[in-house]
Amino acid sequence: MSWGPFTSARSFLLLFLFLGLGSRICYGFDGLPDRGSVEYYAAMSHRDRLISGRHLAASDGQTSPLTFVNGNKTALTNLGFLHYANVSVGTPSLSFLVALDTGSDLFWLPCDCKAGSCVNASLQTSSGSIIDLSIYSPSNSSTSKNVSCDSTLCGQTPSCPSANSNCPYNVSYLSTNTSSTGILVEDVLHLITDDDQQKAVDTPITFGCGQIQTGIFLEGAAPNGLFGLGIEDISVPSTLARNGLASNSFALCFGRDGFGRIRFGNNGSSDQSETPFNIRQSHPTYNISITQITVGKNSSELEFSAIFDSGTSFTSLRDPAYTFISESFNSQIQEKRHTSDPQMPFEYCYYLSANQTGYVNPRVNLTMKGGDRYFLNDPTVIVTIKDGARLYCLGLHKSKFNIDIIGQNFMTGYNIVFDRKRMVLGWKDSNCYNDQTSNNVPISPSQPPAVSPALPVNPEATGSTGNNSQTPVAAPRTNHSPNLKSFTCTFTMLLISFFALV
Repeated sequence: MSWGPFTSARSFLLLFLFLGLGSRICYGFDGLPDRGSVEYYAAMSHRDRLISGRHLAASDGQTSPLTFVNGNKTALTNLGFLHYANVSVGTPSLSFLVALDTGSDLFWLPCDCKAGSCVNASLQTSSGSIIDLSIYSPSNSSTSKNVSCDSTLCGQTPSCPSANSNCPYNVSYLSTNTSSTGILVEDVLHLITDDDQQKAVDTPITFGCGQIQTGIFLEGAAPNGLFGLGIEDISVPSTLARNGLASNSFALCFGRDGFGRIRFGNNGSSDQSETPFNIRQSHPTYNISITQITVGKNSSELEFSAIFDSGTSFTSLRDPAYTFISESFNSQIQEKRHTSDPQMPFEYCYYLSANQTGYVNPRVNLTMKGGDRYFLNDPTVIVTIKDGARLYCLGLHKSKFNIDIIGQNFMTGYNIVFDRKRMVLGWKDSNCYNDQTSNNVPISPSQPPAVSPALPVNPEATGSTGNNSQTPVAAPRTNHSPNLKSFTCTFTMLLISFFALV
């Protein structure tokens, strides 16, 4: 199918609900593998491969960042890398647990579902409360409107019988037989300003009323909707900027402690590192260019483009980048390498002794176009195998598709800024708490966003300049969780990359 404007879809903060991976269960689903087990990482990696194939009051004309009305606290720890937001839509308002994805554009919700085309389930949080997954219906919201075929956001006008007909949409994803189909609707998204005043901001947005979901959407991935954060006109960031509610930029922060933030209208800080986006004409995404890779003492002048995608758990690269990083990493490791195992989602893993509290791995950094360096704070993951032994693995996959993806694990410890007005990606070390140095710039609703060349930037040394980094090892956990079954709550474990077919 062609990628039309209608398929282009956190507000300023992610809500990663605290869903337990061990003792907690999902009503209507089988149990989850324990976090850190081989099955846990295998499930996340499998899902990635299937689909790859987010405070101060403003003044003087400036705007304050926005966040969802249900709050801005974010957490990653107990969700196993799957990013969700608790968004509120409609009148009366209804909450939805939607997966967040910078790799796609359209925001869609399960809506007036055909038989068997939506997931009906309840989730139990770590506090013990039960959350029922909502189903949207335009007839139940007094502010809902259908979007007609003559709308500028309707991308399937050839399929419309008349200009006044409801605008249909169909988005197909790389995963086999995975799609969302329905009609476009308009309704109110409930936000608040992310400052001391917390003023209510209700804005009309266009999104998909997903009547039919197929493939992995019925198997646990994004069962309650998908919140696209892409660059096309139909995305929520684009809508907020177009309506003059926020500047055309948003920032995601991924703390080392598993907590994070996302804000629309956040432009980062003047001392952040930057690189220009390399936007494709067909299906534009947040592509950047890498000019050099350094792994400890090894360096290579490799130049390639990659998508910065918060919706992918683990970074996935093609050769020669994959082989250079993995083999350079392997050559500088002291621990014994684990024998290659087809059940392991990672190729390069190493044994940890029973009393080992840390390990040294070579420092990896990517030199971006423009010269700024992007250091990986922790490219490794800890995995527990069946015999109880612990491994640490390089969290990198060899891409099986014709794309390179910088996944969420390579974003840890950074505030990542998607500046769509200046067309640059910014990054700065952050714990996601002390972030009041960000700049909020005036907005110009009369001026539509335009692709412009990035401003020159000066290289900034980020983090340690040494060749090696010391990584602490957490104490081993006892596995009390059931085995992973064929139909599980894997959406509580996986960061997902949603790329629509072009």
